[in-house]
Amino acid sequence: MSLTLGDLRRRFFGSLGNERGQCVSAMAPPSSMTQAEATANADQPLLISGGPVHTADASGTTAEAIALAHGRILAVGSLTEVTARVGGTCRHIDLAGRCVVPGLIDGHAHMDREGLKTVWPSLAGLRSIRELLERIAALAASAAPGTWIVTMPLGDPPHYEGMPELLAEGRWPNRHDLDAAAPHNPVYIRPIWGYWRNKPPLISIANSLALALAGIGPDTAPPAPEVTIEKDERGEPTGVFIERTQMPIAELTLLTRAPHFSRPQRVEALARSMRAYNEVGTTCVFEGHGVAPDTIAAYRELAARKAASVRASRVFSPAWSTCGREDVAQMLRHWCQWLAGRGLGDHWLDVHGIFAEEGEAPCCEPRAKALPQTGWAGFCYDAALPRSALRELLLEAARNKIRVANIWPNVVDLFAEVHRSIPIDDQRWVWGHISILDRERFRQVRDLGLAVTTRTNRHIAKDGGRHLDRLGAAAADQIVPLRSLIEAGVPISFGSDNLPPTLFGPIHHAVMRRSEACGRIIAPAQSLTRQEALRCASFGGAQLCRREDELGTLEPGKRADLVVLPQDLMTMEADAIPALRADITIVDGKIVHG
Repeated sequence: MSLTLGDLRRRFFGSLGNERGQCVSAMAPPSSMTQAEATANADQPLLISGGPVHTADASGTTAEAIALAHGRILAVGSLTEVTARVGGTCRHIDLAGRCVVPGLIDGHAHMDREGLKTVWPSLAGLRSIRELLERIAALAASAAPGTWIVTMPLGDPPHYEGMPELLAEGRWPNRHDLDAAAPHNPVYIRPIWGYWRNKPPLISIANSLALALAGIGPDTAPPAPEVTIEKDERGEPTGVFIERTQMPIAELTLLTRAPHFSRPQRVEALARSMRAYNEVGTTCVFEGHGVAPDTIAAYRELAARKAASVRASRVFSPAWSTCGREDVAQMLRHWCQWLAGRGLGDHWLDVHGIFAEEGEAPCCEPRAKALPQTGWAGFCYDAALPRSALRELLLEAARNKIRVANIWPNVVDLFAEVHRSIPIDDQRWVWGHISILDRERFRQVRDLGLAVTTRTNRHIAKDGGRHLDRLGAAAADQIVPLRSLIEAGVPISFGSDNLPPTLFGPIHHAVMRRSEACGRIIAPAQSLTRQEALRCASFGGAQLCRREDELGTLEPGKRADLVVLPQDLMTMEADAIPALRADITIVDGKIVHG
């Protein structure tokens, strides 16, 4: 049976067309309990009422009450209906005018990075080399001689802009500066993850003892053309490493003697990351860039402890330099038992599908040699293949119903080639980080049955004005064309990219379409209503994870993942949306935040 565009749109959005949707009549709630009391007696049903419950279903229903029991949604509707369904004794949370929305699902999260940002001491707020040396000296005072002192980068998170100009001396510190503060300890100031600022160079700094332990001297060659080992007039290293790339190389090659993220650190950091994502209403993530073995191991350990509070659907990131590029199709056949379909795992954590990338950047091979260490990435640096090998991999994936995720347009062209031989339009392959979709790209997305994720933090909020200047007003609707994609029935999921780790910014971008960098409105015809944006941030993410049967909307029988917000998302001041924090976050029927 052929489907019209209208049919496709209704599959995703149904008859959704207004901000408040349907709302049922009100009545007085039963006596309310405190939040602590609601957490106790967890075996009793939990009734939540006293404010709008935005279900994000296909009709945009707004209900009066919702009840949860045994990790599932028991009932949604009028207070009369839901109370009757609950029956006897229950716990109760009075919203007092607050609202309920489904748990948000981040379509491109890099969630593990958030907790890693607090592993090393921060250098934020420093405005002179003198202040830096005082900070390093204080760290050295509590460290035994010979112990490494490793810190976060110089600058202020999240973007680390303005260095070294913000320092009073107007220059980077060097090894001699650091020697004065910590003469008996090797010191290494780590570089940023380049995508935090989205422009090179990356700078890291080591003192003399660190250089000596790493074996770095006048004759040391850079590990890649993108890396400069700065030297003074005598040809001696200054301790400053300059990298013209977005992903660090020096720390994974030259500075391997410095401590990297250990397994226990990754596990504890992931737990912190989950708490941070819960605070902004995120209850599930899709890691479409792929996850490396060290990241998978951290997830598995948290799951074994029953300490996970965010569900995760993860794509496998292959390390081709370690397993060989000679016959990738044969390799994928060996893997198909655990990558096909929903893959391995349960409703908390799963691994399915494979990340695909074209090309062999020379700078990726040195990084890959650091495995199992992946630094900030959390994915394998050598996941790319030459075009011919990648084509064979994609054909084998299509034959075995193994889903493929990608973030580059050139790989989508290969998707189209594969589709002509083996149809993939029923497999929901993924194109992440969409930015500009001209007519041909749009047609590919629609006809290949792709699911897409957005990166509006960059392509609307930061670079929207640049895109508009480059394309011109006539082609503005090609910039993150959300409205057009919805009309074509394409599943859309918002991604934070951990920049910052909240989906309320992307919801705001989708509704307002305003560039934060220049203040201009970017392609207003592509804006969404608040109900539509919420549905992308919840149900769209569930579709991306292939879990729309149990997540993404507040409907009876689905898993009880939901968020209580301090204001009504549908009526609050629009420009306050990005700063929203959850009052309460519930996952699997349990309060995990609030």
